[in-house]
Amino acid sequence: MDKFRILLLHPDPQVRAELRQALGVVDFVRVVGEAVTAFEAMELIEAVPYGALLLGFDLPGGVSGAELAQMLTQRKRRPALVFVAGDESLAYKAFELEALDYLRWPAEPGRFEKTLQRLRAFRSTFKEAPLPEPRAWSQGRDEDDDEDEGGLVKLPLGEEDEDRFLSALRQAWDFKGRSPEIERLPITLDGKLILVPYDEIIFVEAYEDYSYVHTAQNKFLTSHRLKDLEVRLRAHRFFRVHRKYLVNLDMVTEIASLPGSNFMLRTTIKGKTRIELPVSRRRIAELKGILGL
Repeated sequence: MDKFRILLLHPDPQVRAELRQALGVVDFVRVVGEAVTAFEAMELIEAVPYGALLLGFDLPGGVSGAELAQMLTQRKRRPALVFVAGDESLAYKAFELEALDYLRWPAEPGRFEKTLQRLRAFRSTFKEAPLPEPRAWSQGRDEDDDEDEGGLVKLPLGEEDEDRFLSALRQAWDFKGRSPEIERLPITLDGKLILVPYDEIIFVEAYEDYSYVHTAQNKFLTSHRLKDLEVRLRAHRFFRVHRKYLVNLDMVTEIASLPGSNFMLRTTIKGKTRIELPVSRRRIAELKGILGL
């Protein structure tokens, strides 16, 4: 039987290195990739049939480890989840998410062996899918383009499925320059994960280190930072009109000129409620360019 494929998903490179080293001497597992964000992990999961993920709760990019776990609940072949954390404060949350184990790291003597026992038992009932067929490498890119600035994905060399994995991994690297395929924003509300379609978002408002996401029906307080959402939603016709506001341009119905060379965006919801948002002076030129004015 092939070795049980493991994906390491954690923002701390030292933790990933230590986990890789600890797993490297285990005879029935093989670490096949590392990731830092949930989006990178999802791309790899689509390309490689992982048996288990060792993941952290706090991930950059706007989607936490808990939110990723909830996204994976509907998959036909859901990999085992082992949450890795510095203390035990989130253990209950991990098991609520049906995690196979919760591992405090660095692990106490003998504790890591218990995790391996659980992985071995899970492996005996987990039907792994075959590796995907090789795909053509993307054209028009230099080898230097493949070096992610954060070193987010690594792979071990030397086993027979290496070539196929390299091809699958290239597909994940290609993800860097494009938007997520699922055009929805994950938001945790009352312990549940809801996915808000981008085209239902009217605007996003900065609030300290958080943000409010406004739709026609709701106002959600989220852990997403405005600058991160600006990057994520730019390709979907969202524009940051002000240091506090990110606006869906498809929702804008009017641009009003105000005294003092100031401007205001307006949108009307269901013909009744009108929302007005200021446009900062330094952003008006770029906005006019986008709108062809």
